[in-house]
Amino acid sequence: MTDSILIIDDNEDMLEFLSVVLGDTYKLHLALNGEIAQTILDSEVINLIISDIMMPGIDGFELCRKIKSNVEYCHIPIILLTSKNTYKAHIEGLEVGADAYIQKPFSSELLQVQIANLLKNRRKIKDHFASSPFDDVGVMAHSKTDEAWLKKLDDYIRANIKDPNIDIDTLAEHMFMSRTSFYRKIKSLSSLSPKELIDITRLKKAASLIAENEFSLFEISKKVGYSSQSLFSRNFQKYFNMSPGEYFNSLTRK
Repeated sequence: MTDSILIIDDNEDMLEFLSVVLGDTYKLHLALNGEIAQTILDSEVINLIISDIMMPGIDGFELCRKIKSNVEYCHIPIILLTSKNTYKAHIEGLEVGADAYIQKPFSSELLQVQIANLLKNRRKIKDHFASSPFDDVGVMAHSKTDEAWLKKLDDYIRANIKDPNIDIDTLAEHMFMSRTSFYRKIKSLSSLSPKELIDITRLKKAASLIAENEFSLFEISKKVGYSSQSLFSRNFQKYFNMSPGEYFNSLTRK
């Protein structure tokens, strides 16, 4: 799936330049100011933001601060672009939560490498969470806000894990989000749909029960909300690349 980047700059020539540099690799959304950027954030799954600092109205620092303090978007990495070649400006950029800070004029290669590295690191974390039986959902947190949000989400799913039909609308309401915002947040954080995240949480709980070796696989599948042991085994294999039985054997060999 192509990563989606939001570029915010009041200079149309810069937007055009960045479109040429990045357009073949990423899905781009362009905004001339913070208000347009907000509209895009409210309607699209965004994987990374590039913003100029010097803009009329909301400048890049304020925009970065607003995004990083909003639970719906705080996980999105932000690269700030600036012509301010001062130590103080660099410090301020990091203080408001920017993930990278690039001074103008910059080489397109530098920007491309910085983007690729940020996205690759996020992807590694997502893949590791999805494929590791024991890693907690907290590994995907990129801030204290994310950490608290993910813990609240995980606690709810685990408290209702025996229910085969955890309702996504009820879960979104519990997280004080609309269904659409909730879906975007989960998708951007984990590359998973809410249903897939629930499935993985069930399977991680199952992995811990298998390790305890107190219940049969049939009992474990029921405890984590699967109405069918065969479906449980198929999903376990799909995410963790081994069957529940193979997983148990791998633990006993250690």
